[in-house]
Amino acid sequence: MRMRLPSATTRPTIALLAAALTVVGCSHGVSDPASSRQPDGSQHVASGRHAGAAVAALRSGLSRKAVTGRSYYLSLGDSLSQGVQPAPTGDDVATSRGYPNRLVARLRSELPHLRLVKLGCSGETTATMIHGGVCPYPAGSQLDQAISFLRSHRGRTAIVTIDIGANDPNSCVLGGGASMILPCVFSRIPGIARNLSAIMAKLRSAAGPRVLIVGMTYYVPELGLWRAGQTGRQLAVLTGAVAAGANEMLAAGYHRYGARVANVFRAFRTADFGALAKRNAGRAGRSGQGRGAGGKALSAGARSVPPNVAAICALTWMCAQAPRGPNEHANDAGYRVIARAFWRAIAHTH
Repeated sequence: MRMRLPSATTRPTIALLAAALTVVGCSHGVSDPASSRQPDGSQHVASGRHAGAAVAALRSGLSRKAVTGRSYYLSLGDSLSQGVQPAPTGDDVATSRGYPNRLVARLRSELPHLRLVKLGCSGETTATMIHGGVCPYPAGSQLDQAISFLRSHRGRTAIVTIDIGANDPNSCVLGGGASMILPCVFSRIPGIARNLSAIMAKLRSAAGPRVLIVGMTYYVPELGLWRAGQTGRQLAVLTGAVAAGANEMLAAGYHRYGARVANVFRAFRTADFGALAKRNAGRAGRSGQGRGAGGKALSAGARSVPPNVAAICALTWMCAQAPRGPNEHANDAGYRVIARAFWRAIAHTH
């Protein structure tokens, strides 16, 4: 999948997008607990107390035998759950460097015989996870395959992780004019909420009440469009604002069924447009200069960007040169940050 900017013919619709910028006014002042992290997400996470909390959470759904013997980590979702990254040719390929692989390596310090089972499907939406149609599964769909696995491994599944929902509205940004983005995205959100509820209800029923389930909020790859001029800046701010609401909906959907939430939205500093956006969002492109985070004047060629845009460029392939970029998938550093967000959810660190 590739990000595509609206053509010049859509520029008369920018007035609509500019009006939508007011939606993110509250985001500029949001205190982001991740704002002190470096773009690679580095932060000391583990402690004895947190490790103890993680062990308790992982063991809560296991039988006594599984605690010391073989247990399972079931990974569900879309391309992120398969560690997809662009190859040198630009083709998307699954890798063994995604967040489930990194997370299972960390979890094996608590459960040495933990085995990773990945059922994720690149391109999966909440609808196709339920009904199938993208990837082949013996049970018919990813959800049905997961239910079959959970039922046959009762007492032996320590954790289920899931990332789903990002592909549902993607076509709104990738496939249409700017004037259609808001109506399109907003029309998808109720369906995503209904589908997520159906998915979580069935997963919780199959797994049982004590198995640890961790869902994920998303980063916003469209922030990388900031670097593409005035239209890109306004699209970046617009999609960031809409994504904030959508991620709140995802988090609420996971919590409703007793799942924890890996706050990847926060880990990628997604809400942090900083003072730079306040000063320049409305006038960027008309002036030859902007100001960096340190207050120094920068030429247009330097492309000073807000903290969240810098993070998306550091942690994904959105700002990479062709043929690998622009590509919305996380890079190795990004998958490390996502894995840490899951660990924080498991260990209840914030």
